[in-house]
Amino acid sequence: MRICSICVLPETFPTVELDAHGVCNYCKSYPGVKHQDELKQEYLKKFQTLLKDHRGFGDYDVLMAYSGGKDSTYTLDVFKNYFGLRVLAVTFDHGFVSPYAMKNMRAVTERLGMDHVIFKPSFEVMRKVFVISVNDNLYSKKTLERASTICTSCMSFVKFISLKIALEKEIPFIGYGWSPGQAPVQSSVMKAGVAFIKATQKVIFDPLHQRIGDDIRPYF
Repeated sequence: MRICSICVLPETFPTVELDAHGVCNYCKSYPGVKHQDELKQEYLKKFQTLLKDHRGFGDYDVLMAYSGGKDSTYTLDVFKNYFGLRVLAVTFDHGFVSPYAMKNMRAVTERLGMDHVIFKPSFEVMRKVFVISVNDNLYSKKTLERASTICTSCMSFVKFISLKIALEKEIPFIGYGWSPGQAPVQSSVMKAGVAFIKATQKVIFDPLHQRIGDDIRPYF
């Protein structure tokens, strides 16, 4: 199996292309560290400008989708101690969250002094979602380039439950924790327009609804 001579991505990685010198298309298109640092500063200023217009009007400034892992834990701390935001941490319990993760989340949220909501849907519904997601390719090939069917289903529940709670509590921002490289810098501050949300929702909701029925409607 061939691998990239710079970043060691294998040729089996989705959408990767290796040239005659063994360099992948991702490395060839990378603009460099200086450009990335400039982008980070640009999006930091963008977020700070948004905070000036939207923080302080409700009980919370940002809803944080909190899994208890390193990325979302770090992001919680950044929101609270760097930006000084009032954070509502929201955890989606799909039935497989470990006791260790629960213990970690409790310790972190208590240490940071923030409210924490655990949203646990019916496990019977989630069991059906997971079984279908394991057995069927529910979504487009483009969607599967980023994540498996089961991960896409689970993350969609996280996103739309978070959105629903944010709307109900009039929270202007929703935060997620990502490791460097999981998402481009340009995705670090995004405006979620109604049309975009509806289109994204339809892609996920329709295949699940066809197989499971109205039991999934409350989560979308």
